[in-house]
Amino acid sequence: MKKILILMLAFVSAQLNAQDKPKTNYKVAIVAFYNLENFYDTLDDPKIDDEEFLPTGARNYNSAIYLNKVGKLASVIQKLGTDDEKIPCPDGPAFIGVAEVENDNVLNDLVHHPLIKDRNYQIVHYDCKDRRGVDVGFLYNPKYFVVEESKSLFVNLPHGSKDAYFTRDVLWVKGKLDGETVHIYVNHWPSRLGGEERSAPGRAAAAMVSKHHIDSIAKIDGEQKVIIMGDLNDDPVSPSLTKVLKCKSSIAEMKPGALFNPWVEMYKQGYGTLAYQDAWGLFDQIIIGNKWIDKKQDGFFFMKQQIFNREFMTENYGRYKGYPMRTWDGLTYRGGYSDHYPTYLVMLKKIN
Repeated sequence: MKKILILMLAFVSAQLNAQDKPKTNYKVAIVAFYNLENFYDTLDDPKIDDEEFLPTGARNYNSAIYLNKVGKLASVIQKLGTDDEKIPCPDGPAFIGVAEVENDNVLNDLVHHPLIKDRNYQIVHYDCKDRRGVDVGFLYNPKYFVVEESKSLFVNLPHGSKDAYFTRDVLWVKGKLDGETVHIYVNHWPSRLGGEERSAPGRAAAAMVSKHHIDSIAKIDGEQKVIIMGDLNDDPVSPSLTKVLKCKSSIAEMKPGALFNPWVEMYKQGYGTLAYQDAWGLFDQIIIGNKWIDKKQDGFFFMKQQIFNREFMTENYGRYKGYPMRTWDGLTYRGGYSDHYPTYLVMLKKIN
């Protein structure tokens, strides 16, 4: 019975060597986020503005293009977090937050693609009132993560921030990661369309949704293990992160209730997840609460952050050379993956 239990719960045992010390075995959990870039089906939804992604639309979108897109995304998810020589995790992410998805139909097609079907990813998704009809979603491997609750949290945009239209909701998922309670918030904050400064209040409002929800749970149940992930349309040094969420950029600064942003130094060194006018931005971030920091705890702790920017996902010619290989070049189908690179965190847990 003990062997069966270990097989069911073990993610992957990784051996990390310390000088002159016995080897320690760890379970590995990959926590990921990926903006799937305009992941629409080919069917007309009268409730949203999806006309350009129809066979009769400006993009000449069709089933062949759609199925190619599904395969490309599945090929990324298949490899995501699996090729680390020191900390291998062949099963890939325990869970993945996703953005720019039209509905649960496209997510179902994605998780049932032959490249990742054996992982048995399950879906959490809610339709929101975004005018383009793109939502956030959550994919999880039930071997490693069990969903207990979920809810779509409405983002009330302030008047004067852009045109105060509806934006994406925040998806809250509560569940058990190998028996530990974890709260995940999947975000896609308002874009910078119309100017960074003018649109900033909308992103601040979206940031406060997660912050308020985290604080409300802490008042009842105490500080929890929380993760805020998403396409934030802001960089790690933007006010929405530094002033609204009050993220810390150094583990040494962490204290109870604080949030840690592991992407600040990478951003300052020139790394990014998307590019615009030859400048890199790091919008795709995964932020963690203080409970993940202590490496001596019995549960999972934060090990490192990664941008998954492999060569096969990178544009090799044309005006976007060196950028993430996008699905579309204007209205022309490029046949790429996404205009964003995915990001992920590696979490470790000591095996007794």
